[in-house]
Amino acid sequence: MRYAYALTGALLLGGTAASLTLQNPANAQSAQNEPGMINAAAPRAGAPMSFADMVQKLQPAVVNISTKQTITVQQNANPFAGTPFGDLFGQFGFGGGQGGQGGAPVKREGASLGSGFIISPDGYIVTNSHVISAGARGATVDSITVTLQDKKEYVAKLIGRDPTSDLAVLKITAPSALPYVKFGDSTRARVGDWVVAIGQPFGLGGTVTAGIVSAVHRSTGGGPFDTFIQTDAAINQGNSGGPMFNLNGDVIGINSQIYSQSGGNIGIGFAIPATEAKPIIDTLMKGGSIKRGYLGVGIQPVSDDIAAALGLPKDQGEIVGRVEPAGPGARAGLRPGDVVTRVNGTAVTPDKTLSYLIANTAPGSTAKLDVIRDGRPLSVNATVGTRPSEDQLATTGGEDGPDGIPDEDGSSSAQGPSAIGLSVLPLTPQIRQSVGVDSTVQGVVIAQVDPTSDAAQKVKRGDVITAVNAAPVRSAADVARAVGAAKAAGRPQVLLNVTRGRQGGGYVPVKIR
Repeated sequence: MRYAYALTGALLLGGTAASLTLQNPANAQSAQNEPGMINAAAPRAGAPMSFADMVQKLQPAVVNISTKQTITVQQNANPFAGTPFGDLFGQFGFGGGQGGQGGAPVKREGASLGSGFIISPDGYIVTNSHVISAGARGATVDSITVTLQDKKEYVAKLIGRDPTSDLAVLKITAPSALPYVKFGDSTRARVGDWVVAIGQPFGLGGTVTAGIVSAVHRSTGGGPFDTFIQTDAAINQGNSGGPMFNLNGDVIGINSQIYSQSGGNIGIGFAIPATEAKPIIDTLMKGGSIKRGYLGVGIQPVSDDIAAALGLPKDQGEIVGRVEPAGPGARAGLRPGDVVTRVNGTAVTPDKTLSYLIANTAPGSTAKLDVIRDGRPLSVNATVGTRPSEDQLATTGGEDGPDGIPDEDGSSSAQGPSAIGLSVLPLTPQIRQSVGVDSTVQGVVIAQVDPTSDAAQKVKRGDVITAVNAAPVRSAADVARAVGAAKAAGRPQVLLNVTRGRQGGGYVPVKIR
């Protein structure tokens, strides 16, 4: 499991991000990491250097960030309400509700803790969005306090935040110019480079850890836009939002997540690359909102099994599983089963996914998509839309173990176990309602899965198959024909387009027996 922590230890995941290089106004204080300000910027040949001189310069620009929150909690119901003992037991934490209803809600205080760093002498501060966000349902953030290394405290104003990239910008007002640091070029970071992380773990004050870059362009699977610098430098609770420096003293990352099964550091931490954060921070500082490109399609990687089912080379693009009706992708003519291999000439890879490339395409602009459809290449021009908020995109899934699907008792039209180990039924209105799929979905519903088949590990009763190897299916005979054609062509498996409830479509490769 992957965790990113404020002091509360809540699960906090980040997304993409980027950096901002600020222009220094005339006669302003110099940045703490100006060239020439830090001695011994590189290790001696054959041995690592001491980080002491560098840290001494940089640490004053790293701050502690804390919030005060109000949490509204629903009281437990008072089982003695309406009896002579009702008032007595109400004193012990029970509400005044009747029966199973809870009592009046109560308000409690909460807090969170994290790190940040000053990026301008007039007090602009970068941190993670999750550091200054409410950490629990029903909670609101009342105030944000920034504490400098010299223990001076300031009330911070939230300038802007972007939950998708997990970035936020704060502002404090101090009587004099503040120490600050600048962003560097994170694209030049190489695996094996030394890095230093400074933060406020556990509220202990400034803490420094060192390590190396373990990986670049690392995706943690937390979202379609995440791409991180991975490091083995210790990152713990409270490090969220703190800076990661290279040996030149440049900020090349913003510490955001850790990978841990216990909640503690195990040497796998993730930082938002500085060059990814640049346009986001710049926009937030100007009071703007972040707009990302959007196609309105559901996608998944082309795995080895999917490639084999479609007769495609491995690791080539991503496959479209669902096309939102009237969305940008639908208007451009994209279809389920299309494999998108390039966006404006850039290859779609695990490091640069289709979602990532489209998100970084300006809404309203045209994206040229290289597509493989039914084994043939073609080009599709799509006018990119504006990505809705994460709340708007959220959908509810269908119920597990749906009821209302006829069993195989001889009265149904289900076929016996096929060459892929599935029995299917036509998708009637009654079954559609039972499995919770949208009225626009057409296909067959899985009535039974042979537990000895490959399909048993991938699909279940109640799933709806809309296509087999891109051929739409409306009956068991359609499924049998598509499977037979794949078998005759010497393919070891078929690709099922499967919809489960309202989660949308996805592709599942299933071996032919």
